[in-house]
Amino acid sequence: MTLDRFYPIFDSADWIDRLVPLGIKLVQLRIKDVTVDVARAHIRRAKETCAVYGCTLVINDHWQAAIDEGCDYIHLGQEDLDDADISAIRMAGLRLGVSTHDKTELARAMDLSPDYIALGPVYPTILKKMKWHEQGVARLTTWRDLIGDTPLVAIGGMSVARAEGAFDAGADVVAAVTDITLHASPEERVRAWLAATR
Repeated sequence: MTLDRFYPIFDSADWIDRLVPLGIKLVQLRIKDVTVDVARAHIRRAKETCAVYGCTLVINDHWQAAIDEGCDYIHLGQEDLDDADISAIRMAGLRLGVSTHDKTELARAMDLSPDYIALGPVYPTILKKMKWHEQGVARLTTWRDLIGDTPLVAIGGMSVARAEGAFDAGADVVAAVTDITLHASPEERVRAWLAATR
């Protein structure tokens, strides 16, 4: 499966319902600190919307719910890997994306034969407190050399203006979060992203 070059990440099905119809073809639902039932409800809604618009949906962290709801993709952070049943995920036919921040984490992730590797934060990010400082675009080139043909996702502080540099450095896909959700017009920003990545 070839991944779209633009990969927005949203924290609710509301955002997916609102913005996927604009032409998004790859999206992640990253919903934290909710009950399993609430997460499942968002996953179901997001899955329905993505099916209508031909968008690949990636579920962050909630691997059991993703299996139960018949999703196609799961994304796991390093902490998520500690608790996730990778065998169950693979047996259910889900594709797997994994976050990485250093070479130890990358080696752990590559042992799982992931369907993509994410590297971040490429630039400083306000999304969450992280123990890693910005990686810089040069690290994307290093990762590109280390992971071969595995798709590489750049995440963290990404903007439309920074996307080209990430692609030039070796990223296949650029993920965006607050650049869209905190924009005065998220719809306008999504259209700008689509224009820059298609």
